[in-house]
Amino acid sequence: MSTRPTAPTSGRGLRPLPAGPRGILIDCGTTALARACYRSLQARRMSGLLEAADLVPGATTVLVDGIDEPELLAAELPGWPLTEEPESAGEAVEIPVCYDGRDLEAVAKMWGVSPEAVADIHSGIEFEAAFCGFSPGFAYLEGLPEEYQVPRRETPRTSVPAGSVAIAGPYTGVYPRSSPGGWQLIATMTNPGRLWNEHREPAALLVPGTKVRFAAVRV
Repeated sequence: MSTRPTAPTSGRGLRPLPAGPRGILIDCGTTALARACYRSLQARRMSGLLEAADLVPGATTVLVDGIDEPELLAAELPGWPLTEEPESAGEAVEIPVCYDGRDLEAVAKMWGVSPEAVADIHSGIEFEAAFCGFSPGFAYLEGLPEEYQVPRRETPRTSVPAGSVAIAGPYTGVYPRSSPGGWQLIATMTNPGRLWNEHREPAALLVPGTKVRFAAVRV
């Protein structure tokens, strides 16, 4: 699936804020501009034009950390050309999962279908990583139709296993590591170690704009 290219827009709407002695938090205002800003920063980093220890995209922000002259980067931002959507999103990343989540039956009841149908419906959707957060490698995946959006659990779990595939509101997410969480668990990723690799560039498998499909497997 690809998107039509759009004309570059100016970075004048980006608002850099101090974030420690060697970082800036770029307030982009919208998710689309945050994705564009992240892509531009990542391209500069990959080409050697930007030396930064970390880039952390959020819903409407991008944190740039580990730079020697953050004030210089802040001054350059207004002149950057930004493209709001990539010319091509490329092939979707396929994530093999087993639909065995502890909340699968509860979600099936909320959807008014069988647990097997939850797997069919969820794996039939192409998601897109909107932004990252919560923990390294965790991406908020958009694409769940409104009729399948469910609330968070009334009582969050103190520990959710790594690889758990969960849904809440308009998002699907995969927990890269064990952590507390209040989303509804419907499946388990077979190899959650793929989600975050600090020796890879970028370290996160699912960066903003990445297309994602879940593939049901039996284990």
